[in-house]
Amino acid sequence: MSNSTIAAPSRFALTGKLRELAPGVILCAAVSAVAAALGAVEAHLFGHAWLEPLVLAILIGTVLRSVWVPPKSTAPGIAFSAKMLLEIAVMLLGASLSVTAMMAAGPALILGIAAIVAVSILFSYGIGRAFGLPHRMAVLVACGNSICGNSAIAAVAPVIGAHPKDVAAAIAFTAVLGVAVVLGLPLLVPLFGLSPLQYGTLAGLTVYAVPQVLAAAAPVGALAVQMGTMVKLVRVLMLGPVVLVLSMLAGRQEGRKPGLTKLVPWFILGFVALTVLRALGLVPEALLGPLSLITGALTLLAMAALGLGVDVRVVARAGGPVSLTVVLSLLALGGLSLVLIELLGTL
Repeated sequence: MSNSTIAAPSRFALTGKLRELAPGVILCAAVSAVAAALGAVEAHLFGHAWLEPLVLAILIGTVLRSVWVPPKSTAPGIAFSAKMLLEIAVMLLGASLSVTAMMAAGPALILGIAAIVAVSILFSYGIGRAFGLPHRMAVLVACGNSICGNSAIAAVAPVIGAHPKDVAAAIAFTAVLGVAVVLGLPLLVPLFGLSPLQYGTLAGLTVYAVPQVLAAAAPVGALAVQMGTMVKLVRVLMLGPVVLVLSMLAGRQEGRKPGLTKLVPWFILGFVALTVLRALGLVPEALLGPLSLITGALTLLAMAALGLGVDVRVVARAGGPVSLTVVLSLLALGGLSLVLIELLGTL
Protein backbone atom coordinates (compact mmCIF):
# COMPACT_ATOMS: atom_id res chain seq x y z
CA MET A 1 0.00 0.00 0.00
CA SER A 2 1.49 3.36 -1.03
CA ASN A 3 1.96 6.35 1.23
CA SER A 4 -0.44 8.38 -0.89
CA THR A 5 -3.14 5.76 -0.35
CA ILE A 6 -2.63 5.97 3.42
CA ALA A 7 -2.55 9.77 3.46
CA ALA A 8 -5.74 10.21 1.46
CA PRO A 9 -8.13 8.91 4.17
CA SER A 10 -6.40 11.15 6.72
CA ARG A 11 -6.93 14.20 4.54
CA PHE A 12 -10.56 13.26 3.98
CA ALA A 13 -11.05 12.73 7.73
CA LEU A 14 -9.51 16.11 8.54
CA THR A 15 -11.59 17.87 5.89
CA GLY A 16 -14.72 16.16 7.18
CA LYS A 17 -13.95 17.19 10.74
CA LEU A 18 -13.39 20.81 9.72
CA ARG A 19 -16.67 20.84 7.81
CA GLU A 20 -18.42 19.43 10.85
CA LEU A 21 -16.99 22.11 13.16
CA ALA A 22 -17.21 25.07 10.77
CA PRO A 23 -20.89 26.11 11.22
CA GLY A 24 -20.65 26.31 15.02
CA VAL A 25 -17.24 28.00 15.06
CA ILE A 26 -18.43 30.57 12.49
CA LEU A 27 -21.51 31.30 14.62
CA CYS A 28 -19.29 31.79 17.70
CA ALA A 29 -16.99 34.04 15.66
CA ALA A 30 -19.95 36.18 14.58
CA VAL A 31 -21.09 36.62 18.20
CA SER A 32 -17.50 37.41 19.21
CA ALA A 33 -17.18 40.04 16.48
CA VAL A 34 -20.34 41.80 17.66
CA ALA A 35 -19.07 41.71 21.28
CA ALA A 36 -15.69 43.14 20.26
CA ALA A 37 -17.37 45.89 18.24
CA LEU A 38 -19.63 46.86 21.16
CA GLY A 39 -16.60 46.89 23.48
CA ALA A 40 -14.83 49.25 21.06
CA VAL A 41 -17.88 51.53 20.97
CA GLU A 42 -17.94 51.60 24.79
CA ALA A 43 -14.25 52.47 24.91
CA HIS A 44 -14.76 55.28 22.38
CA LEU A 45 -17.73 56.78 24.21
CA PHE A 46 -16.63 56.36 27.84
CA GLY A 47 -12.85 56.02 27.67
CA HIS A 48 -12.96 52.31 28.56
CA ALA A 49 -15.35 49.38 28.30
CA TRP A 50 -17.55 49.00 31.40
CA LEU A 51 -18.64 45.59 30.16
CA GLU A 52 -15.69 43.77 28.63
CA PRO A 53 -16.08 41.90 25.31
CA LEU A 54 -15.81 38.58 27.20
CA VAL A 55 -18.92 39.44 29.20
CA LEU A 56 -20.69 40.87 26.17
CA ALA A 57 -19.99 37.67 24.22
CA ILE A 58 -21.69 35.59 26.90
CA LEU A 59 -24.62 37.99 27.17
CA ILE A 60 -25.14 38.19 23.39
CA GLY A 61 -24.85 34.42 23.03
CA THR A 62 -27.32 33.87 25.87
CA VAL A 63 -29.85 36.33 24.45
CA LEU A 64 -29.50 34.80 21.00
CA ARG A 65 -29.97 31.30 22.40
CA SER A 66 -33.06 32.48 24.32
CA VAL A 67 -34.86 33.73 21.22
CA TRP A 68 -33.51 31.28 18.64
CA VAL A 69 -32.42 27.65 18.72
CA PRO A 70 -29.27 27.21 16.59
CA PRO A 71 -29.40 24.47 13.95
CA LYS A 72 -28.10 21.04 14.95
CA SER A 73 -25.26 21.49 12.47
CA THR A 74 -23.75 24.15 14.76
CA ALA A 75 -23.65 21.92 17.86
CA PRO A 76 -20.22 20.28 17.25
CA GLY A 77 -18.50 23.61 16.57
CA ILE A 78 -20.08 25.28 19.59
CA ALA A 79 -19.00 22.40 21.84
CA PHE A 80 -15.48 22.50 20.34
CA SER A 81 -15.22 26.25 20.95
CA ALA A 82 -16.49 25.99 24.52
CA LYS A 83 -14.02 23.26 25.47
CA MET A 84 -10.98 22.79 23.24
CA LEU A 85 -10.48 26.43 22.26
CA LEU A 86 -10.87 27.48 25.89
CA GLU A 87 -8.29 24.91 26.99
CA ILE A 88 -5.83 26.14 24.36
CA ALA A 89 -6.42 29.73 25.53
CA VAL A 90 -5.72 28.75 29.14
CA MET A 91 -2.47 27.08 28.09
CA LEU A 92 -1.32 30.13 26.12
CA LEU A 93 -2.15 32.36 29.08
CA GLY A 94 1.00 31.01 30.75
CA ALA A 95 3.17 32.93 28.31
CA SER A 96 1.62 36.24 29.38
CA LEU A 97 2.46 35.85 33.09
CA SER A 98 5.69 37.45 34.18
CA VAL A 99 7.31 36.67 37.53
CA THR A 100 9.14 40.03 37.36
CA ALA A 101 6.22 41.72 39.11
CA MET A 102 6.34 39.14 41.86
CA MET A 103 10.07 39.67 42.42
CA ALA A 104 9.58 43.44 42.58
CA ALA A 105 6.76 43.30 45.12
CA GLY A 106 8.82 42.02 48.03
CA PRO A 107 8.37 38.89 50.13
CA ALA A 108 6.00 40.36 52.74
CA LEU A 109 3.53 41.63 50.17
CA ILE A 110 3.78 38.42 48.10
CA LEU A 111 3.06 36.24 51.12
CA GLY A 112 0.23 38.56 52.12
CA ILE A 113 -1.36 38.38 48.67
CA ALA A 114 -1.03 34.59 48.58
CA ALA A 115 -2.61 34.30 52.03
CA ILE A 116 -5.49 36.60 51.10
CA VAL A 117 -6.19 34.66 47.90
CA ALA A 118 -6.19 31.34 49.78
CA VAL A 119 -8.40 32.56 52.64
CA SER A 120 -10.74 34.36 50.25
CA ILE A 121 -11.22 31.25 48.11
CA LEU A 122 -12.04 29.11 51.15
CA PHE A 123 -14.37 31.74 52.63
CA SER A 124 -16.14 32.41 49.32
CA TYR A 125 -16.57 28.71 48.67
CA GLY A 126 -18.03 28.24 52.17
CA ILE A 127 -20.46 31.12 51.68
CA GLY A 128 -21.54 29.74 48.32
CA ARG A 129 -22.20 26.31 49.70
CA ALA A 130 -24.08 27.82 52.65
CA PHE A 131 -26.39 29.57 50.16
CA GLY A 132 -26.99 26.29 48.36
CA LEU A 133 -24.71 26.71 45.35
CA PRO A 134 -23.52 23.46 43.74
CA HIS A 135 -19.87 22.55 44.35
CA ARG A 136 -18.62 23.59 40.90
CA MET A 137 -20.55 26.86 40.90
CA ALA A 138 -19.19 27.74 44.35
CA VAL A 139 -15.63 27.04 43.14
CA LEU A 140 -16.11 29.28 40.09
CA VAL A 141 -17.43 32.19 42.14
CA ALA A 142 -14.72 31.77 44.78
CA CYS A 143 -11.88 31.75 42.25
CA GLY A 144 -13.36 34.56 40.18
CA ASN A 145 -13.76 36.82 43.21
CA SER A 146 -10.43 35.94 44.78
CA ILE A 147 -8.09 36.05 41.78
CA CYS A 148 -9.02 37.81 38.56
CA GLY A 149 -12.70 37.59 37.71
CA ASN A 150 -13.49 36.38 34.18
CA SER A 151 -10.02 34.99 33.46
CA ALA A 152 -9.97 32.89 36.63
CA ILE A 153 -13.48 31.57 36.00
CA ALA A 154 -12.57 30.68 32.42
CA ALA A 155 -9.34 28.96 33.50
CA VAL A 156 -10.91 26.99 36.35
CA ALA A 157 -14.06 25.90 34.45
CA PRO A 158 -12.52 23.18 32.25
CA VAL A 159 -10.43 21.86 35.14
CA ILE A 160 -13.43 21.17 37.38
CA GLY A 161 -15.81 20.25 34.54
CA ALA A 162 -18.14 23.19 35.15
CA HIS A 163 -21.42 23.38 33.23
CA PRO A 164 -21.73 26.25 30.70
CA LYS A 165 -24.72 27.73 32.56
CA ASP A 166 -22.65 27.94 35.76
CA VAL A 167 -19.77 29.63 33.93
CA ALA A 168 -22.13 32.13 32.33
CA ALA A 169 -23.86 32.95 35.61
CA ALA A 170 -20.57 33.35 37.51
CA ILE A 171 -19.10 35.66 34.88
CA ALA A 172 -22.28 37.69 34.49
CA PHE A 173 -22.67 38.44 38.19
CA THR A 174 -18.97 39.11 38.86
CA ALA A 175 -18.90 41.43 35.83
CA VAL A 176 -21.78 43.54 37.09
CA LEU A 177 -20.29 43.77 40.56
CA GLY A 178 -16.87 44.51 39.06
CA VAL A 179 -18.24 47.69 37.49
CA ALA A 180 -19.77 48.72 40.82
CA VAL A 181 -16.42 48.20 42.56
CA VAL A 182 -14.59 50.40 40.04
CA LEU A 183 -17.11 53.19 40.64
CA GLY A 184 -17.32 52.88 44.42
CA LEU A 185 -13.80 51.98 45.55
CA PRO A 186 -12.33 55.54 45.37
CA LEU A 187 -14.91 56.57 48.02
CA LEU A 188 -12.91 54.54 50.56
CA VAL A 189 -9.90 56.88 50.31
CA PRO A 190 -11.34 59.63 52.53
CA LEU A 191 -13.31 57.12 54.62
CA PHE A 192 -10.20 55.20 55.73
CA GLY A 193 -7.60 57.93 55.13
CA LEU A 194 -5.68 55.82 52.60
CA SER A 195 -2.47 57.03 51.00
CA PRO A 196 -2.01 56.56 47.23
CA LEU A 197 0.20 53.49 47.87
CA GLN A 198 -2.32 51.99 50.29
CA TYR A 199 -5.22 52.63 47.94
CA GLY A 200 -3.28 51.18 45.02
CA THR A 201 -2.70 48.03 47.08
CA LEU A 202 -6.41 47.85 47.94
CA ALA A 203 -7.40 48.28 44.29
CA GLY A 204 -4.96 45.60 43.16
CA LEU A 205 -6.29 43.16 45.77
CA THR A 206 -10.00 43.67 45.15
CA VAL A 207 -10.66 44.76 41.56
CA TYR A 208 -11.10 41.92 39.07
CA ALA A 209 -9.33 42.87 35.82
CA VAL A 210 -6.14 44.85 35.16
CA PRO A 211 -7.96 47.48 33.03
CA GLN A 212 -10.48 47.89 35.85
CA VAL A 213 -7.62 48.41 38.31
CA LEU A 214 -6.38 51.26 36.12
CA ALA A 215 -9.86 52.79 36.02
CA ALA A 216 -10.32 52.47 39.78
CA ALA A 217 -6.86 53.79 40.68
CA ALA A 218 -6.60 56.65 38.17
CA PRO A 219 -8.66 59.15 40.25
CA VAL A 220 -6.13 58.82 43.10
CA GLY A 221 -3.03 59.39 40.98
CA ALA A 222 -0.15 57.76 39.12
CA LEU A 223 1.36 56.22 42.27
CA ALA A 224 -1.89 54.39 43.01
CA VAL A 225 -2.05 53.17 39.41
CA GLN A 226 1.51 51.80 39.52
CA MET A 227 1.04 50.07 42.87
CA GLY A 228 -2.37 48.72 41.93
CA THR A 229 -1.08 47.28 38.67
CA MET A 230 1.88 45.56 40.34
CA VAL A 231 -0.25 44.05 43.12
CA LYS A 232 -2.85 42.94 40.58
CA LEU A 233 -0.22 41.21 38.43
CA VAL A 234 1.11 39.33 41.46
CA ARG A 235 -2.46 38.33 42.33
CA VAL A 236 -2.98 37.04 38.77
CA LEU A 237 0.13 34.87 39.17
CA MET A 238 -1.72 32.99 41.91
CA LEU A 239 -4.00 31.58 39.20
CA GLY A 240 -1.39 29.00 38.19
CA PRO A 241 -0.96 27.33 41.60
CA VAL A 242 -4.71 27.46 42.30
CA VAL A 243 -5.63 25.82 38.99
CA LEU A 244 -2.92 23.20 39.50
CA VAL A 245 -4.23 22.31 42.98
CA LEU A 246 -7.83 22.19 41.77
CA SER A 247 -6.92 19.90 38.87
CA MET A 248 -5.14 17.51 41.22
CA LEU A 249 -8.07 17.51 43.65
CA ALA A 250 -10.50 16.90 40.78
CA GLY A 251 -8.36 14.02 39.60
CA ARG A 252 -8.38 12.35 43.00
CA GLN A 253 -12.14 12.82 43.40
CA GLU A 254 -12.71 11.16 40.03
CA GLY A 255 -10.53 8.22 41.03
CA ARG A 256 -7.77 8.80 38.52
CA LYS A 257 -4.51 6.93 39.02
CA PRO A 258 -1.68 8.90 40.61
CA GLY A 259 0.81 10.55 38.32
CA LEU A 260 1.22 14.04 36.95
CA THR A 261 -0.23 13.39 33.51
CA LYS A 262 -3.18 11.55 35.05
CA LEU A 263 -3.99 14.18 37.65
CA VAL A 264 -3.24 17.34 35.69
CA PRO A 265 -4.89 18.14 32.31
CA TRP A 266 -2.61 18.65 29.31
CA PHE A 267 -3.41 22.34 29.02
CA ILE A 268 -2.42 23.01 32.64
CA LEU A 269 0.93 21.30 32.01
CA GLY A 270 1.29 23.56 28.98
CA PHE A 271 0.34 26.58 31.07
CA VAL A 272 3.05 25.78 33.65
CA ALA A 273 5.62 25.05 30.94
CA LEU A 274 5.02 28.37 29.18
CA THR A 275 5.17 30.26 32.49
CA VAL A 276 8.55 28.67 33.25
CA LEU A 277 9.84 29.36 29.74
CA ARG A 278 8.76 33.00 30.07
CA ALA A 279 10.51 33.29 33.44
CA LEU A 280 13.70 31.86 31.91
CA GLY A 281 13.55 34.34 29.05
CA LEU A 282 13.03 31.61 26.45
CA VAL A 283 9.83 33.10 25.03
CA PRO A 284 10.87 35.81 22.54
CA GLU A 285 9.46 39.24 23.34
CA ALA A 286 8.29 39.53 19.74
CA LEU A 287 5.92 36.59 20.30
CA LEU A 288 4.25 37.96 23.42
CA GLY A 289 1.99 40.39 21.57
CA PRO A 290 0.72 37.88 18.99
CA LEU A 291 0.27 35.19 21.67
CA SER A 292 -1.76 37.61 23.78
CA LEU A 293 -3.99 38.44 20.80
CA ILE A 294 -4.50 34.74 20.01
CA THR A 295 -5.30 34.00 23.66
CA GLY A 296 -7.82 36.82 23.78
CA ALA A 297 -9.48 35.76 20.51
CA LEU A 298 -9.78 32.11 21.55
CA THR A 299 -11.18 33.08 24.96
CA LEU A 300 -13.71 35.38 23.30
CA LEU A 301 -14.82 32.55 20.99
CA ALA A 302 -15.15 30.24 23.98
CA MET A 303 -17.26 32.75 25.90
CA ALA A 304 -19.57 33.16 22.91
CA ALA A 305 -19.91 29.37 22.75
CA LEU A 306 -20.71 29.19 26.45
CA GLY A 307 -23.40 31.84 26.01
CA LEU A 308 -24.92 29.95 23.08
CA GLY A 309 -25.27 26.91 25.31
CA VAL A 310 -27.05 28.67 28.17
CA ASP A 311 -30.74 28.65 29.00
CA VAL A 312 -31.34 32.11 30.46
CA ARG A 313 -34.14 30.80 32.67
CA VAL A 314 -31.72 28.51 34.47
CA VAL A 315 -29.28 31.40 35.05
CA ALA A 316 -32.11 33.59 36.35
CA ARG A 317 -33.10 30.95 38.88
CA ALA A 318 -29.53 30.92 40.21
CA GLY A 319 -29.44 34.71 40.47
CA GLY A 320 -30.25 35.22 44.16
CA PRO A 321 -27.76 32.80 45.74
CA VAL A 322 -25.01 33.73 43.27
CA SER A 323 -25.52 37.47 43.84
CA LEU A 324 -25.39 37.10 47.63
CA THR A 325 -22.30 34.92 47.42
CA VAL A 326 -20.47 37.34 45.13
CA VAL A 327 -21.33 40.40 47.24
CA LEU A 328 -20.42 38.84 50.59
CA SER A 329 -17.23 37.34 49.14
CA LEU A 330 -16.13 40.69 47.78
CA LEU A 331 -16.85 42.43 51.09
CA ALA A 332 -14.75 39.80 52.86
CA LEU A 333 -11.94 40.25 50.32
CA GLY A 334 -12.02 44.01 50.89
CA GLY A 335 -11.86 43.55 54.65
CA LEU A 336 -8.92 41.15 54.39
CA SER A 337 -7.13 43.57 52.09
CA LEU A 338 -7.51 46.44 54.56
CA VAL A 339 -6.15 44.20 57.33
CA LEU A 340 -3.10 43.35 55.19
CA ILE A 341 -2.48 47.03 54.46
CA GLU A 342 -2.65 47.78 58.17
CA LEU A 343 -0.29 44.91 59.02
CA LEU A 344 2.29 45.91 56.43
CA GLY A 345 2.20 49.39 57.87
CA THR A 346 5.18 50.65 55.91
CA LEU A 347 3.21 51.41 52.74
